[in-house]
Amino acid sequence: MRYNTDMSETTLPPTTQSEASETSTASPTAPAAAAHIRKKPAKGRVFRRIGYTRAIIEGVLLFAAFRLLEMVPINVWPGATVIGILFLLLILHFCPPVWAAMRVVSTKREKMSRRFWKMGPILAGLCLLVDMAAALGLGQASFPSGPDGNGPALLRFLPGAAHSLSVGSFLVGELGTAAFLFVYFTIAVICTRLANGGFLRFTMPSGNGRVTL
Repeated sequence: MRYNTDMSETTLPPTTQSEASETSTASPTAPAAAAHIRKKPAKGRVFRRIGYTRAIIEGVLLFAAFRLLEMVPINVWPGATVIGILFLLLILHFCPPVWAAMRVVSTKREKMSRRFWKMGPILAGLCLLVDMAAALGLGQASFPSGPDGNGPALLRFLPGAAHSLSVGSFLVGELGTAAFLFVYFTIAVICTRLANGGFLRFTMPSGNGRVTL
């Protein structure tokens, strides 16, 4: 029996040639299909992370919600609802810098950078403008009693107003709010970023079998 030993090495079986043609045909479309894949946004432990500017805007909106809710008289809320409103006011008052610092997308190794050192003062300045606008248009308020009953500061500037107020006195009164916002917001952003980046972790004991807390 004779075997054909003159088969060329470059000749491929039919199945191999069909597979090669399918591969060559599909390869140009692979980059096009990959181009349509959208990159998923960064996701933290609780919620999706967002950009720096949007995080600051969300913090300002939280403070604005606190300032508007503060203008509602406390006796309007019925019964035990007052306790829930008081807790909500406390959360809205103190959470804007913490919320903004937690929401920003950052690298795993980024604990503190120049933009986070600026976040606290920037957020405090914007919230101070919100507080001044609310005082001019709606009036002053004190926690937890609500509005002081003197009316909008803008009307109190007019001569002959029932509760007259000078511009200088209004600005002096806003200095206390400005000092609190700038100090607290700066410290809150720094502590939130350091805690989120692992600054508060420590290891005990040293050597084998150590545990990181």
